[in-house]
Amino acid sequence: MDNHVKTTPVAKSGFLTKNRVAVSLLFLMNGFMVGCWAPKIPEFAERLQLSKFQLGLMILVFGVGSLTLMPIAGTQIARFGSRRVVQVAALGLLPSLLTLTLSPNIPTAVISIFLFGGFMGAMDVAMNANAVAVEQSMRRAIMSSCHAFWSLGGLIGAGLGGLLIAKAGVLVHAQFATLLAAIVIGIAWRIILVDQPHPDTKKEKTRLPMVPLPWLLGLMALFSMIPEGAVLDWGALYLRQELGASVALSGFGFAAFSLTMATMRFGGDLVRDRLGGVKTLRICTLFAISGMLLAAFAPNAEIAIIGFALCGIGISNMVPIAFSAAGNIPHLKAGIGLSVVTTMGYSGMLVAPSAIGFVAEHIGFSVVFMVLPMLLIIVLLLSNLARYADGISGGGH
Repeated sequence: MDNHVKTTPVAKSGFLTKNRVAVSLLFLMNGFMVGCWAPKIPEFAERLQLSKFQLGLMILVFGVGSLTLMPIAGTQIARFGSRRVVQVAALGLLPSLLTLTLSPNIPTAVISIFLFGGFMGAMDVAMNANAVAVEQSMRRAIMSSCHAFWSLGGLIGAGLGGLLIAKAGVLVHAQFATLLAAIVIGIAWRIILVDQPHPDTKKEKTRLPMVPLPWLLGLMALFSMIPEGAVLDWGALYLRQELGASVALSGFGFAAFSLTMATMRFGGDLVRDRLGGVKTLRICTLFAISGMLLAAFAPNAEIAIIGFALCGIGISNMVPIAFSAAGNIPHLKAGIGLSVVTTMGYSGMLVAPSAIGFVAEHIGFSVVFMVLPMLLIIVLLLSNLARYADGISGGGH
């Protein structure tokens, strides 16, 4: 197996190791920071007197920051290893909520939100690369549970954030969230897996890969994350406007999707260890397609919510498998493969929802949800590439 990474020896049979705890905490902290940002948005817009269009541009700046620093993080991982990059990115991310809260005007807010998105994205690439290295050292799948911790962090951040802002105000919330995130990083800091590039690969010029495999895996991630973005951003509106759901009921579409997704991510590694990456991806994709079609053709909101829940079961492990495969591409450094796949995948989350909103205005959301399974069928056609995710078990290369 050609990993291009030296990892500190870890017991292959162990289910829980220090390195696994560390990388899980990194995912938890990153998701927590994203979750904390969500309830701050209304106050942020009000304080800076942003119109909806201007707020949309601000959120786009967040995305541009992510997509700018993700490839840079990938090249630095190839040079220095994921541990050093994830530490630098985490330190850069820590003060972000405070700078966003204290930004007195639009120019400083633009810089703050660009850096927030940038360090978020850089940390994302680095922690995924570290998770791949931990998978290789443990010889077992851990990527799905890492993404489950990210989802858990997001739920904690969003839930805690709303309560704290209401009770104590945005500054106290930002200070408390920053302190909590710093404690989590402090616990993880010394036990993050040390991975170093081999001396013979260290001097190679780092550039975008010319082989098609990372780009095809990137396409898998992109086509898995566009439907995810569609459900998260437009599911509630579809239930409310086209299926006549109450305000309370319309929120259940997102809740059902998130709940099944987080639950399945905690179990996804055990399934993948048993069935292998290809079979797991195919089963997940079929769940996602059937769930999306059920939501699209649903006669009422309750049936659509069941559809979204099925979709969450499916999409839960599609992206972690694509990321694991990206980190195990033969003759390619993990950081480079991951930076391509994460950048392509997250661009689907960041760019596609606005396009979906524009299209839905003209043809309606139900038609959009009917068309999205076509992207998932392409993932199904590419599913054989998921065999690279099994590189962790000593085969696959």
